[in-house]
Amino acid sequence: MERRPIDTSAETDRPVTELGDFLRSRRDRITPGEAGVSSYGRRRVPGLRREELAQLAGVSVTYLTRLEQGQSQNASDAITDALARALQLDADERAHLHALAHPVPRKRPRVSSEPEVARPGAEQLLHSMGDVPAVILGRFNDILAWNRAGHLLLAGHLERDAPTRVDDRPNQLRLLFLDEHTRDLYADWTEEAAHAVASLRYVAGQFADDRRLAELVGELSMNSIAFARLWAEHDVRLCTSGTKRFRHPEVGSLDLRYEVLHLPEGNGQRLLTHTAAPGSASAAALRLLLSTS
Repeated sequence: MERRPIDTSAETDRPVTELGDFLRSRRDRITPGEAGVSSYGRRRVPGLRREELAQLAGVSVTYLTRLEQGQSQNASDAITDALARALQLDADERAHLHALAHPVPRKRPRVSSEPEVARPGAEQLLHSMGDVPAVILGRFNDILAWNRAGHLLLAGHLERDAPTRVDDRPNQLRLLFLDEHTRDLYADWTEEAAHAVASLRYVAGQFADDRRLAELVGELSMNSIAFARLWAEHDVRLCTSGTKRFRHPEVGSLDLRYEVLHLPEGNGQRLLTHTAAPGSASAAALRLLLSTS
C-alpha cells in the first residue's frame, strides 16, 4: 500500500468563525489538480493549502488568514467572487459564502425575539389546498402550520394542533433526527437528512446571529451523531424542489414531488407542498390516506 508523504507545512491554526470553517471545508474538498495548481512538497492537508487558495484568488496569505479567523470583516464582493471561483463553488455555495462574508447585509430582515407565527394569508392558502399535503415552515424548520393532508402524511402520530403550541411545537429537523416514526417514514432517510442539514446551512447564513439557531444546532449535535457529522461537513444547498420517497405506515410507498415556496417577506418562512403524479399508484395511496383517516 502506498504511503502518503507527510506535509510539514500543514496549517496548525484552526479557523474560529463560520466563514473560516466554510472556507476550510471547501479547501479540503478540492485537490490541487482539480484547481489547476502544481502540487509540491509533502502534503498532509487533504485539499488546497491556504497559500494555494490565496494565489488562485489573487489575495495575500495574510489577508486570507485574517479573513478565516474573523479578523477582517466585510470582504469586498470582488474578493468573495474570486474565492468562489477558485474553490469552484456552485450557485448555492456562492450565495452562502457572500452571506457569511457580509455579516450585516444592508437588506437583512430584522429578527424578532417573538415566537414565529405564520402570516394569516399564507395559512389561509395552506388550508385552501385541500388534498395537497402542505406545511408552513419557520426559518429554522419549526412547523408553524399544516393542513389536514400535511398532518396525515408527515406526522399523523402527533396531535393535530401541535403547531399551535408555541412552547413545544414540532420542528422538522428534530423529527427527522430524533423521532423514530419520522425516520422510518422516509425510504431514503440518509439522503433526506443530508438535504435537510444542507438547507439549514443555507438559511443559517442569512440569520447567523439568531440565538435560536445556536440552540437548535447544539441540541441536535448533542443528541444525534448523524446530525453532528453532517453539520461539520458544511454542505450548503437551497432545496426548492425534487422527489421524496415515503414509506407510510398506513398506505405504504408514495413517491411525491415536493416544492418549497419562499414567502415574500424574506423572514425565512416557506410553504412546503407534496403532490403525486396524476393516475399514479402514489396518487391512489394518497387518496386512500385522506379517505380513511
